[in-house]
Amino acid sequence: MKSDIHPTYYPKAKVKCACGAVFEVGSTQSELRVEICSHCHPFFTGKENLIDTAGKVERFKARRAKAAAKPKTVKKPRVKKIKTQKS
Repeated sequence: MKSDIHPTYYPKAKVKCACGAVFEVGSTQSELRVEICSHCHPFFTGKENLIDTAGKVERFKARRAKAAAKPKTVKKPRVKKIKTQKS
């Protein structure tokens, strides 16, 4: 590796979250400030709320039920026409 081209690596850089959590990670910056972390993110805390705007889930389920109830049509296979030669 070339010398003097890589940034300084801080193995114990402090991360401060908006929720107040502080933990250490390895980084090229000595201190990081983040808005959301694994301590306050809904996916990791288990307090995830699904927001259904304008009934999108219900419309999807209705389309799915309608497609399942509709009888499937069977396409007829094409028959090749036989050409006759006129003499």
